[in-house]
Amino acid sequence: MLGKSGEYNIRTATLDMDECGLTDDVLNSTDVLIWWGHMKHGDVPDEIAEKVRQRVLAGMGFIPLHSAHLSKPFVKLMGTLCRSKWRENDEKERIWVIDPSHPIAKNVPEYIEIAEEETYGENFGIPTPDELIFVSWFKGGEVFRSGCCYHRGRGKVFYFRPGHEEYPIYWREDITKILENAVYWAKPNNGPKPTLG
Repeated sequence: MLGKSGEYNIRTATLDMDECGLTDDVLNSTDVLIWWGHMKHGDVPDEIAEKVRQRVLAGMGFIPLHSAHLSKPFVKLMGTLCRSKWRENDEKERIWVIDPSHPIAKNVPEYIEIAEEETYGENFGIPTPDELIFVSWFKGGEVFRSGCCYHRGRGKVFYFRPGHEEYPIYWREDITKILENAVYWAKPNNGPKPTLG
């Protein structure tokens, strides 16, 4: 859905590819890396995770989705354990826009309702976001910071919580609109490279 406009050059990288598909050539030519991971976070070599972290610090955008909050690159960039409460339960989620002026919220409704989703809950062990765009409420009473922005070096990070593999979340136009907005927000702005030392 995200690439249907044709303005993106989208590539896919998977664990079974050489260097997990994230070779130096691939990373050095990537403006924004969207990361979805689940059960095999530990299978990503530490050196690949560190290369991703270094590219974000150099200006690449990074968008970890759903349980990618436990991915090695995100944990390295946050410097915390990034753990949360969660349960699989097929309950309703309502994602509220709490910063309607933010570019990632452009043309997004006041809230998005998802009929069935995996529940996440606070406490979420991440640093305080630079900007908090979305907060989720779940039918069981949990709340969760579901759209968190960070600046790391010259790069930008947007963590977005929805996306359990059991549900067709990424086929929804409201969700893909958020991802499209996030790609524009996170892409490098070609600002000056600081001289250090």
